[in-house]
Amino acid sequence: MSDNPQTMYMNWLQSLTKQNPMQDWLPKDTGTIFGQESAIKDLLQQFGADLDPTVWSRLQTEYLIELGQLWKDFLTSKVPHITDRRFASDDWQKQSVHAYNAAIYLLNARFLSLLADAVQAPEKKRQKIRFAVQQMIDALSPANFLATNPEAQSKMIESGGESLKQGMSQMLEDLQKGRISLTDESAFEVGKNVATTQGAVVFENRLFQLIQYAPLTKTVHQRPLLIVPPCINKFYILDLQPENSLVRYAVEQGHTVFLVSWANPDEHLANVTWNDYIEEAAIKAIHAVCDISKQDKINALGFCVGGTILSTALAVLADRGAHPASSVTLLTTLLDFSNTGVLDVFVDEMQVSMREQSLAQGGLLPGRDLASTFSSLRPNDLVWNYVQSNYLKGQKPAAFDLLYWNSDSTNLPGPMFCWYLRNTYLENSLKVPGKLSVAGSALDLSKVDAPAFIFGSREDHIVPWQAAYASMSILNPKKKKQNRFVLGASGHIAGVINPASKNKRSYWLNEKNAADAESWFAGASECPGSWWLTWSDFLSEHAGKIVKAPAKLGAVGYSEIEPAPGRYVKVRAE
Repeated sequence: MSDNPQTMYMNWLQSLTKQNPMQDWLPKDTGTIFGQESAIKDLLQQFGADLDPTVWSRLQTEYLIELGQLWKDFLTSKVPHITDRRFASDDWQKQSVHAYNAAIYLLNARFLSLLADAVQAPEKKRQKIRFAVQQMIDALSPANFLATNPEAQSKMIESGGESLKQGMSQMLEDLQKGRISLTDESAFEVGKNVATTQGAVVFENRLFQLIQYAPLTKTVHQRPLLIVPPCINKFYILDLQPENSLVRYAVEQGHTVFLVSWANPDEHLANVTWNDYIEEAAIKAIHAVCDISKQDKINALGFCVGGTILSTALAVLADRGAHPASSVTLLTTLLDFSNTGVLDVFVDEMQVSMREQSLAQGGLLPGRDLASTFSSLRPNDLVWNYVQSNYLKGQKPAAFDLLYWNSDSTNLPGPMFCWYLRNTYLENSLKVPGKLSVAGSALDLSKVDAPAFIFGSREDHIVPWQAAYASMSILNPKKKKQNRFVLGASGHIAGVINPASKNKRSYWLNEKNAADAESWFAGASECPGSWWLTWSDFLSEHAGKIVKAPAKLGAVGYSEIEPAPGRYVKVRAE
């Protein structure tokens, strides 16, 4: 790379965001790609791809025609019409040079996208090329650099340079933290103003704490609810504030709620395996909830990878002749990994083998690597937006509980992560009866004999809703008419955290199950508000009779250890 300011800035930002090693295939010369034929051909060569010369010629011709029109407009002082929200401020329109610069960028971006779509290569490689090109497109927006961002320049002039001074100060602070600040982290404290639903830790081992929440009703359903959140994030996404807490909502509906709070692994857990997460965590939690509630059947909910862990644990128990689930709820969960959305660009034999060589025998996958990977899926929202506001404009991030949670990352044990990566994302073996052995049992998810409530989010880029729908045929197949699928609006997190009290967004229902997702959607009806209401009805159907609420938490052998949310959730990833 040449040592121009943009390239130096890109080098700095790459070190700040700590690009995941799985992205080693990304092109190196990101600072000089736009409009340069040799750079584009080098990019394709790096991926071992090619482009039909006739397509190349046609796209070049179209590009030059549009470029010529832009140049003509510029010479006649005609301001181009720009709808991209990154350039919505009046500052981009006040001076034609800035509007023209944005228009040229958008033309280049569209040209590069068309090139990526036209390459001759297998689909998986084409997907990687599209992803890499989009990363470059987003990174090289003129809004990301002080020299080409009129909003930041105006701010600097108005403040007498104070905005730039503040921005540099915030940039240095983030360099020390090793990540971009998305919110005012000083505004939140776990257990004080997030994760505040009252309860107690009633069991713990090296992998998790089990929280039992205090009842908010005089009577409760006989069968309790166990929630297994994802281990790649902190559980309190389900218990942010009282008004948007799924945990509190379930308690308010008269359910005795238990929740797994995962340990944030350090070097002492560097050798923990997938089997350990199933046997020592999920299965142990199920047994503990049954013991405390004195019930042989419980309702169980898994969110994202927590749903994968829960389903695996129930299949292992089924192989042992035990069926403790009265119902299973899976929220944005993959059991069939045929369609993994944009995450597929990070998974191939080479990248998985690289991870196995470094981690399979022990070690930790740092939480910052996972956070960086997920941020790269939405770089404009989770990277460049904050580069512009925090550093170029010197604005302090606002306090936002969800973004605080998003920045509170967790590590993963290397052996556990490598097993998960290979057997699910790479080889899609989890859904194949008998192919895998987990905790000493031949795994067969079809043995999970309980009605399933499957939820997918329509705009989910991590778990495509069609992939979530595939679980309808995997769990409880002999009685699959008992299974229910609900499609929510929005994405992976916002689709799930849609409180019933706010009556926002919508969801889709179809009382008749279909062979595939698209057929199901064709017969579905859109309903206003939150899907929590229909889930509550489903849960109540399988929660047993109404009984008096427990007078105290825990039971013999499961005494209260400490108040919720417990110690484990407060441990920060180093």
